[in-house]
Formats: sequence, structure tokens, C-alpha cells
Amino acid sequence: MRATIYGGPGDITVGERPDPRLQHQTDAIVRVTLGCVCGSDLWYYRGVNPHALGPIGHEFIGIVEQTGAEVSTVRPGDLVVAPFTFCDGTCANCAAGWTGNCLNGGSFGNHGVDGGQGEYVRVPFADATLFAVPGRDHSDAVMKSLVALSDVMCTGHHAAVSAAVKPGDTVAVVGDGAVGLCAVIAAKRLGAERIIALSRNPARQALAEQFGATDIVSERGDDATKVIMDMTAGVGVDAALECVGTGQSMATAFGVARVGSIVGSVGVPHDAVVPIQTVIFRNIGLRGGVAPARRYIPDLLDDVVTGRINPGLVFDHETSLDGIHDAYTAMLERRATKSLVRISG
Repeated sequence: MRATIYGGPGDITVGERPDPRLQHQTDAIVRVTLGCVCGSDLWYYRGVNPHALGPIGHEFIGIVEQTGAEVSTVRPGDLVVAPFTFCDGTCANCAAGWTGNCLNGGSFGNHGVDGGQGEYVRVPFADATLFAVPGRDHSDAVMKSLVALSDVMCTGHHAAVSAAVKPGDTVAVVGDGAVGLCAVIAAKRLGAERIIALSRNPARQALAEQFGATDIVSERGDDATKVIMDMTAGVGVDAALECVGTGQSMATAFGVARVGSIVGSVGVPHDAVVPIQTVIFRNIGLRGGVAPARRYIPDLLDDVVTGRINPGLVFDHETSLDGIHDAYTAMLERRATKSLVRISG
């Protein structure tokens, strides 16, 4: 099969990999229809974070081609969403709802596991991992939003859930990438009354407003903190959603959070420091981490299929597998918020 190959920092190509085969009776083989590039893939591409040489890509949807004898919840021909991590559904962590931390699981597109930026993927623990989508005649807009469910929509939702967003809240979303924009959707969906999106990019500002942001703040760092504190009469926001992972974004999230609130942090951390003095003396909590996407997909799916939410709008660059290098560079150069890769029909 043809698949994207990571050859080291700055080296993304399309090459040949062995067609996946069932290795266990709990496996399924999925033909990938739509994949995409994640912001975390760029950290590997830039050489900031380590990644094994070989397959890459952890966000995809597709059609089940083959299943092992012990698979019962999906069958050949099903359209399925694959969360970015696979899980067995039975370990202590999965039983507690933390499917992204499965004791026997892992992530797609790393350490030799087939990646979503390729034509086929062997999915371990298919019953617990894959989620079948009712129907097949979905619009292209819905199909894009289904891809978003594999990671960024669930991750943005995790930020909002972790920060305990509730009806009537004032929420700040720090970060205007795909996850931050999806966090705006999530905050709106959970009933937030005022949503302050931090963004300097006009296109992303417009999309944040379309998703439900009521205010846009273009300042950064201490200036952003001052503006938001002034907007909230010096009190701060009821929930701060940190969707970047840098030291500045973490400082901003804690700087604008009101006493007794929670920062929901889902950004991959890079030189981020938790201000323990603020945690202790302002009683501000920190929750978040790797999103348990498989836990959230059933809850979010109906809203996607019915069009009540449309996270697929974060895809503003499209290409085929042959254009995968441009899919990466478009995001790296900030010509795109998120790149969609059309792999098969």
C-alpha cells in the first residue's frame, strides 16, 4: 500500500508499506477514506519531538474491509471513526473512562503501527476502538467533521469538560489552532454564555465567531491577561481552556482564570510551567491531558451527523496523498489551519 513515511525532521514522503494483515482475532483492517495532518505532527516534522521512522498520522475515518473472528461491533462495509489512540476497553484505565491511557493500547502512526496518512490501517482491539457511523450517504461537510472527531473535536471537548464549563459561564480559549477552535464549539455546546477567543489571525477569528465566540482578543502575554481581566471587571473567567502547550499560553490561562476555577489544558506541553503559587493561593485547579476520544465520540457523533456542530470547517487546505508534503508545509507556514488528506473514495 501507499502511505506517508516519516524519514526524520523535514522528511515527509509517500512510499510503499506492506499491506496490513489481521494479526489477532480482535483486529480489523480499515481502508482509509479521509485522513489529515495534526498540529502535533508538525512538532515531529520540525524535529522538536521524537517520532519513530516509518508510518505517521493518527486521525482518520474509513471503511472496514476485514475483521477478525472475535470482532462483533463493526463489520465489513461499515463507515467508522478511529480515535487517535486504540484501546482494549477492558483494562482498569479504560474501565474508568480513560481510553487514551489504555494499559494495552497505543497511538496510530508511530512505532510501526499503521498511520492514518496511508491507504489501509490495521486496527487493534477493533470492538473497543472503532465507532461505526450510521448510514453511508453523508455530505462532504459531515465527512470532514467525522474526521475532526478522531482527534481535534474530542480534544477541544476534553478541554471544556476538564475545565467544567457549564451553562452561563464566561470562558477564555487560549489558542486558535484546530483544537482551540473546536474548544470554542465545545464551550458553546456546553452552554457557555460568553466565549473569549484569543487570536491574531483574521480567518481564524472569523471561524471562532462562527463557532460561537462572542469576543476576540488579539493581544498576547501580559497584554492579553490585562485585557481579559478588564473585560471581566477584574474577576477573571469561569473556565480557561489552554489549547497550545507553551509557557506563554499556560501563563495566560492561569492569569485570566478566576479564583476557584479550573484550567482545562490539552496543548502538548513545550516549556510550559504550572504556576504553583497561583494554584495554591488563588485556588485554581488544573485538569486535562490526553483526550479519551473513544469515550467522547458517541456523545458528539449525533451533533456532527445532524449538523448541529460543524468542526470540519477547521479544514481549510485539501490535498491527495501525493500532496502530503504540501499538507505539512501549508500548516507549518500558517497558510492553513488544518490540512485534509483525501486518500480513497
